[in-house]
Amino acid sequence: MKKIIKVALIGGTGKSGQYLVKRLLANGISIKLLVRNIDHAPDSHPLIEIVFGNVHDSAAIHQLVKGCEAIISTLGLGIPPSEPTIFSQSTRYVLQAMRRYGVKRYILITGLNVDSVSDQKSMQTQQATLWMKMHYPLSTADKQLEYELLIKSSVDWTLVRLPKIELTNDHGRAIKVSLADCPGNAITAIDLADFLIGQLEDRSYIRQAPFIANIQHL
Repeated sequence: MKKIIKVALIGGTGKSGQYLVKRLLANGISIKLLVRNIDHAPDSHPLIEIVFGNVHDSAAIHQLVKGCEAIISTLGLGIPPSEPTIFSQSTRYVLQAMRRYGVKRYILITGLNVDSVSDQKSMQTQQATLWMKMHYPLSTADKQLEYELLIKSSVDWTLVRLPKIELTNDHGRAIKVSLADCPGNAITAIDLADFLIGQLEDRSYIRQAPFIANIQHL
């Protein structure tokens, strides 16, 4: 696999995305960062290139992807919340840009409520999925649609399904990965960042949707 030297990043100004930016820079990886609000732009850095725009703008997504070896998205609804169709729409534009510029690797996050054919969800995970479908039906359905778009695509995607994200630099707990069920109740933002960066070179979960979570040491 070609070594990743530049990553297009969506959601990098969000709460968990900011941890990812720091860890990418610590690993010496250049970033093209999509920024919607100029007030949220990070400080100038030689490894960061800013692209102003949002995921509703196909031209901005194409500008973002051009010249990169991979795309990582930590996109969320945000505050105030974006349209509930933001997930499928952004992925449609990303996939179009990837085809145009010959980019193969796409890593993105979603909730544990997304269903996969390989799932063997526990009662707890099933209840959490049902709660999301009842309280956030539009965005939950759109995240499922995003997953279906990925399946139909030809790119090397990894859709990481998550429990609650704890906004901390704590590395004190191990990470467990499962293709069947969510293995814990939370993941720290710094551990999530490191897992996503690891997927740039790790091909274990190509075209799969792993759950990840922190677990207590035995």
